[in-house]
Amino acid sequence: MNDPEASPTAVCQVLVENAPQTGAWNMALDEALLESGANEGQCWLRWYRWSEPTVSLGYFQDREIPDELRSLPVVKRLSGGGAILHHHEWTYSVVVPSRHPRARNPPELYAAVHDRIIGVLAELGVMSQMRGSTAAFRDDSFLCFQRGDANDVLIGAHKVLGSAQRRRRGAVLQHGSLLMASSPHAGELPGLHDLGLQQSLGEGLVQKLAISVAELFGEARYLDSAPKNTLEMAAELQQNRYKTDGSFAQ
Repeated sequence: MNDPEASPTAVCQVLVENAPQTGAWNMALDEALLESGANEGQCWLRWYRWSEPTVSLGYFQDREIPDELRSLPVVKRLSGGGAILHHHEWTYSVVVPSRHPRARNPPELYAAVHDRIIGVLAELGVMSQMRGSTAAFRDDSFLCFQRGDANDVLIGAHKVLGSAQRRRRGAVLQHGSLLMASSPHAGELPGLHDLGLQQSLGEGLVQKLAISVAELFGEARYLDSAPKNTLEMAAELQQNRYKTDGSFAQ
């Protein structure tokens, strides 16, 4: 069912990437898609994975890494918030151009996307909910998944989805991490498979998520790859801006 707030003429270009990539590439491509949204008015939805356990730092976060994570690659994100350990997860990013109705109120974008993910999980028999403002709490923990934002998606008391944003010339990039299973580097943070989602159901989860979330933005157009010019921009950003040691060129 199409969302009533999506423009009837809007097209959302969808990428579902089964081949995991490095942190530097993933962040570079997210930024290249944001540039596409800002410069060309294109809407994008991307689902992707990580080729190795990687720590992403929030844009304003310092680089003081806890001892137990210092052996891992580190990359800096465009968005703010706490660090994320990307390991057994699916990550999404959505780019909404300034002319799209969904870009008018970026804070509401969190709830819109998270509601769709909650709905898909419910179809698969896993009940989740957003934390809500009354249960939010301030926490300076290094990892984002140990902090408590109103828009977090929880299964019981456990956070399984958190998202962050960056805006550029009216376009909005929102990306978030959906934990599928706990990592040996952060065993205290369970994922969907630890909390009741059967492994067999998880195989088709991302396809269902892509369909449901894309409907928020208009007609879904599935692509095998980003356009050549976007990939070239991402390659340049990967080389010149994003580094696996956590540095980030301004």
